[in-house]
This record gives sequence, C-alpha cells and structure tokens, in this order.
Amino acid sequence: MILAAIAAPLLLAALALGVPHSRSRPRALLAGAALHAAAVAAMLARPPEPLLDGALALDAAGAVVLSTSSLLFLACAVYAQGYLRRREDRDNRLFVAGLLLLLSALTAVSLAQHLGVLWVAVELTTLATAPLIYFNRNARSLEAAWKYLLLCSLGIALALLGTFFLALAGTGPGGPRSLLIADLTAAGRALQAPWVRGAFVFLLVGYGTKMGLAPLHAWKPDAYGEAPGLLGALLAGAVGASAFLTLARVQQVMRTAGEGRFAGQALTALGLLSLAVAAVYLASQRDLKRMLAWSSVEHMGIMALGLGLGGTAVAAAYLHAAASGLVKGVLFLTAGNIHRSYGSKLVDDVRGAARRLPISGPLFLLAFMAASGSPPFAPFLSEFGILGAAVSHGRPVVAALYLAFLAAIFLGMGRTVMRVVLGDPAGAPERPYPDSALTAAPPLFLMALVVGLGLWIPGGLADLLRAAAALVTG
Repeated sequence: MILAAIAAPLLLAALALGVPHSRSRPRALLAGAALHAAAVAAMLARPPEPLLDGALALDAAGAVVLSTSSLLFLACAVYAQGYLRRREDRDNRLFVAGLLLLLSALTAVSLAQHLGVLWVAVELTTLATAPLIYFNRNARSLEAAWKYLLLCSLGIALALLGTFFLALAGTGPGGPRSLLIADLTAAGRALQAPWVRGAFVFLLVGYGTKMGLAPLHAWKPDAYGEAPGLLGALLAGAVGASAFLTLARVQQVMRTAGEGRFAGQALTALGLLSLAVAAVYLASQRDLKRMLAWSSVEHMGIMALGLGLGGTAVAAAYLHAAASGLVKGVLFLTAGNIHRSYGSKLVDDVRGAARRLPISGPLFLLAFMAASGSPPFAPFLSEFGILGAAVSHGRPVVAALYLAFLAAIFLGMGRTVMRVVLGDPAGAPERPYPDSALTAAPPLFLMALVVGLGLWIPGGLADLLRAAAALVTG
C-alpha cells in the first residue's frame, strides 16, 4: 500500500500530461485523489510493512499528517472540477499534473523514516508547486512563483547541510552511521553534541522556511496571494503540516541526543515571533488572500510553540496541524469563490459576500471563527491544549504572550472578515460566478469535519495523537 499511495498519483500525473482535452484532465485529478484516499484508509486499517529497509514506513505521526493531507486533497480535487471548468481560458495540463505530483511528494514526506529520503521528498514538494503558482500568467504570479522557488530552495539547501551535520554526528564511537530516524534516536547521547546542535540550527532554518515561520516567511504572502484558491489550501494545509512533521522528526533526534531543551527554546521563540508578526500584519491587511497568508504564519507559529513546549503540548500541536489544515481548506476555497464572484480580492471591493454567495460567505465567516480558536471548532481544543501545557509547565510569560497575540490576531483579522462578509453587495464589482455544487460542497464538507472534531475526537484519532506525541516526548 505504501507503493500504491506514492505511485498512483504519479501514474495519473503522467496520464494527465498525455490527455489532449482540458475538460478531461481534472478527472485524472479526482481519480488520483480517490485512489490515494483509499490507499491511506487501507494503511490506517492495517499498517503496511516498511519499504527500502525501513526508509519508508507509516508511524503515528505520519498517519496524522497523511490522513489530513489526503482528506484535504480529495476535497480540493472535487473543487477543481468546478474551478477548472470556469478557467477554460487557461491550459490546465501542467496544473493537474503538478497537483498529482505534489500529492505523491506529500505522501513520501509523511512516510519517510530516513532523513535523506525526507529531504528529497520535501524538495519535490517545492518543485511540484512552484510552477502552479504561475497559473494566472501575470507579472505578480510570476514574481510570486520565483520568490517561492528561490527562498524555499535556499531553505532546503540549508536543511541538506543540517542533514550532513547529523551524519557527521553519528561517526564517533557508538554512532549509528545511518540517517534512519530509528537509528539516530537509538544512538542517543552517542551522537556528538556540537554536530547535533549545528545540525539543528540548519534544519530549523531550512525546514522552518518551508513551514513559513517568522522571520523565514517572506515567500508566503506573495505565493498565497497569487496562487489559485485550491493551491493555497494545499500549501497552507497539507504542505504546512508536512513541514511541521519534518521539524517534529528532527526534534525526536534532538531529545534523545540530550539537546531537547536547546531545540525546544528555539522552537518556542520562533513560535511566539510568528504569532507577533502575524498580529502586526493582520491589523491592517487589505488583500483577502494575503490576509490568509498571515493567518497561516500564525498557525505555523502555534504548531512550533506546541512542539517547543513539549509534554502534552506536542499532542495538541499534532491536533492543530490536522484541524488548522482543514480550516485553511475552508478559508482558501471560499476566498477563491469570493474572489471569482467579485473579480477582486481587495477588501475595498468586496462586501456583502454572505448575500451574494449564500454558502461561501457564511462558511468564510465560520472558518474565521474556527481559525481564531473559537468553540466548538477543533482548533479551540488544540489551542487551549497548548495554553494549558504552557501554564502547567510553569511558563506564565509564554502563556501570557500567547494569549495576547491570539487576541490581537482575532481583532485584526475579524475586522477584515466582517467587512467582507457583512453589508450590502450593491455597487460592488460583480462577475457571473455564483456558488455551485462543485465549488461549495468541498468547503462545506471540510467545515463539517472541523465542527465534528471540535465536538468529539474519535478514540482512534486520540490514540494516534498520543502515539505521535510520544515519538517526540518519549
């Protein structure tokens, strides 16, 4: 099943490249998403045997991220059937194939148990998505694509250097001479401390760039602002969760090597900094999609903060990776619908979305409430869990800053969202793109999951979250 989950999207990507008709290609995207979801469900029901001498295997952490990515991609694949039908002015050959390649790469990230394989898979996510940001074929989307490619590639290059440092850390007496995560964690303090610390700095900067943590986030506002809504959903939800997983893998090694406190302090600092930066920029954001980019910086910061605090906060961080990923799907898909209906993503041009788009408008408002950590949505549980961990771990300053930044973000983002959703749409720019079944049902489905997880976390998911956290905390 591991091979099927990785190979099926690749085969359908090749098929999409060969299909001559633009209207037929989105079906390959839907087929790939459905086959992938079936393979993931089979792996969750019956964990598969590892491949490549353990380099690819499904553990609890990978299961949380992989299932989130698969669900989000399936929703986006359904949305794409309606979206691409409305964008017949653009050739979708590369777009469909690139999305399927991204799905395969995300699967490899979730399953990678070897830091070399992990690095290759993360780099592949960058190469798969960079051309897709240029889908609108204008100067701003071209600039955003190049910025994303250059900055993320620079980050991944630094992560490669950090991977080399970890390899050197294991060359001493008792070292594993292996980049398998199981071997590195088993070696523990036999890893040479100076190389381990140096490796963490480069890996944090490298994968933190991919994750979009401040101050490594410079590519994010442009890429999210210019990418199509469904691509923004995947970048913020699936790619962001996968980047978080890479840092969690690194933290596994740091803890067993005796450097968990050093790594935790750095992650906590970057998490709080990301929240602070997001609070500042969300206070006066006039572009709808760029607003969502800053919201993504916030949520990446929350995940990093949970990972840095350790203990019960790690399970909450994994829950937040899943919950916020689904919420971002709702936000970006509904924002895409609003953008298409008004022909603008500037706040000054968009008002009364709840009247013009009776499904997408209210969903956008609900998704904002969920993203801000309001009950009864799933992010409330994860954000409250991280707050509780900060208090119980004796970190009152961290808890106070965390609450202050969340409050500022809620006020800044709320003002923009209310202006977009409420009011009278009369006089606002209008285009003939109302809600349809294919563009409204996917975010509605994702929002139902967010509400459901906020009210009840199934026992199987709770076990996965605890097991994923145990990999980091021991």
